[in-house]
Amino acid sequence: MRATVVGAGLAGCEAAWQLARRGVDVTLCEMKPVRRSPAHVSDSFAELVCSNSLRSDELSNAVGLLKEEMRRLGSVIMECADAHKVPAGGALAVDREGFSRAVTERIKGHPGITVVNGEVTKIPDGRVIIATGPLTDGAMAEEIRKLCPETDLHFFDAVAPIVTLESVDMDSAWFASRYDKGTADYVNCPLEKDEYIEFVTQLQSAEEAQLHGFEDSGVFEGCMPVEVMARRGLDTLRYGPLKPVGLKDPKTGREPYAVVQLRMDNAEGTLYNMVGFQTHLRFGEQRRVFSMIPALRDAEFVRYGVMHRNTYLNSPKVLDRYYRLRREPRITFAGQMTGVEGYIESAASGMLAGIETARELLGLPPADFPLETAIGALGLYVSGGSVGDFQPMNINFGIIAPLGYKVRGKRNKNAEISRRSLEILEKMKAEGAF
Repeated sequence: MRATVVGAGLAGCEAAWQLARRGVDVTLCEMKPVRRSPAHVSDSFAELVCSNSLRSDELSNAVGLLKEEMRRLGSVIMECADAHKVPAGGALAVDREGFSRAVTERIKGHPGITVVNGEVTKIPDGRVIIATGPLTDGAMAEEIRKLCPETDLHFFDAVAPIVTLESVDMDSAWFASRYDKGTADYVNCPLEKDEYIEFVTQLQSAEEAQLHGFEDSGVFEGCMPVEVMARRGLDTLRYGPLKPVGLKDPKTGREPYAVVQLRMDNAEGTLYNMVGFQTHLRFGEQRRVFSMIPALRDAEFVRYGVMHRNTYLNSPKVLDRYYRLRREPRITFAGQMTGVEGYIESAASGMLAGIETARELLGLPPADFPLETAIGALGLYVSGGSVGDFQPMNINFGIIAPLGYKVRGKRNKNAEISRRSLEILEKMKAEGAF
């Protein structure tokens, strides 16, 4: 039994791992280092090109539930993430280089996985999982268009700038997590009202970088450039990434008018990224405008923000709940191309694709993860649970089956949904469903 996985990002690596650990021989095709996309800089697998945060790790949050489900399902992505986490309050953030190296070593070290480097220009024969990512272009993109004429859709994703911690003016900033939750893992850079107004005014008129040939002016609401948010209104940022709620400045004893947060980006704690500051501004404009933040007036930017195109399928029309192509079921898709949004969601789609493909090849019935689980709900949403124009979706409790009974308090209700999901998974495991 053999399957081919195209693409060694988070989804492709997870799919390959799930296939191999079930006894299916895997050929994993990865174009790096022969060729890189415009957004990639490393030759390692599972490269994190945007934030280093995998978001909340709490079971009262849907992505926290999804991560726990993946841990219980034997996720290589979660094993490596947990082994290379860096402080981030209630979130799971990782040392991006250490994490990617670990995934690469695990995948290359598995005897059931054969890695083939080089660009794939045709969809391979036999059972195949395509996890080529949101920047798929060239011959492979054309192959996919032939299979899925409805897929001519794309949106922007954006990468936030990174600064050195030593260049941050800590006389103007302080360490804390919102509501003092967990450890003090974020650097908080306050702005007074006049500083904030001038900052937003300059951000609204700052010059954007020229679009490349693979991009256009579309914007995905879930990963919006900070300058686009600024143009939507003076207070938009104060109710978004610059919200001061739950952050009291120890120097004044009160919440500032606005706060820019920095999050640790490497294990050594020397680099911090600007939370929520995905941007498409020209590099010079980024330095000029972001240096208006008092704590960052002398900041050393080791990486500026960049933007790139994300392409995704009109999945409700073309994929089933196993991420298989309805018109040609030997072909399965995984990752952001399916319309899941986020690192963990991408890896989870690869996990489900790998598990279900392995079971099919082994002559076993599908696992059929139900709507009560996060991993199942995501696949069911992508394959037909959306209403209206299909848009990329992060996991959320709104797409998971409701409890059917009342629980007082939102956090309590969400925790109960998580408890139910994990009980279902344990029962499925005991029955041999995966």
